[in-house]
Amino acid sequence: MIRSVRYGIRQLLLFGWLEALSCLFPVLIFISLAVLKSANVPHMYDLMLVICLLIQWAMVRTGLETRDEVKVICLFHLIGLALEIYKVNMGSWSYPEEAWTKVWGVPLYSGFMYASVASYLCQAWRRLHVELTRWPSPWFTVPLGAGIYLNFMTHHYIWDLRWVLTALLFVLFFRTAVLFTVGRQTYRMPLVLSFFLIGFFIWLAENIATFLGAWQYPNQRESWQLVSFGKMSSWFLLVIVSFLIVAQLKRVKQSENKPDGRMVPAAVPEE
Repeated sequence: MIRSVRYGIRQLLLFGWLEALSCLFPVLIFISLAVLKSANVPHMYDLMLVICLLIQWAMVRTGLETRDEVKVICLFHLIGLALEIYKVNMGSWSYPEEAWTKVWGVPLYSGFMYASVASYLCQAWRRLHVELTRWPSPWFTVPLGAGIYLNFMTHHYIWDLRWVLTALLFVLFFRTAVLFTVGRQTYRMPLVLSFFLIGFFIWLAENIATFLGAWQYPNQRESWQLVSFGKMSSWFLLVIVSFLIVAQLKRVKQSENKPDGRMVPAAVPEE
């Protein structure tokens, strides 16, 4: 009994350590925001861009991130920046601080907020040796991911289809599970549950980020308020888009390393 408890504690601590390493990029971003906010530094957004670039360089230089992961992060930076420009100009949120590195009202560092999600997914995938079972065909996953991303933009003009897309998500991934390894032990979790957990923790991070002035929602202009729970559904869907892109890139990468060109839902060795 005592031995099993000790083993469980060791596994939990090891899992926490691997997760902490995987979260290093977003954690460093939040620490930087906290320091700049508390010091009331002018042009905070410009300094954040420099800091994010230095963090990215240091992580690659030290081997904490691989070249393949940097490619994925750059892709997410562009996807996130495009979404930010659209949503800010639709009045969904704003960046009130002055900055030289703003494009259509959006500071360039904001793309790193999305890139940090990709960084976490890539690093957790590698460190936990993630594998997927019963992964649906890309003929279904790619249109679903595209539909979720486009709904963030089209809901300003037509019906918000997030709940329809969420229902399709449950149907498509009902049997899909994620396998991850901690030490020598492999664990299994329903994929949809992992989406919810990641989305919840990103919602918590969003509250910290808005408190530190990373961006601002309309109801936070007078004073900071807790980000509504409704935003959690948005992060839930955004995590799905992020996961679908990373998973598909992993599968393509693995097919290139397979002599027969088959794509199987398993982790891919990084460069």
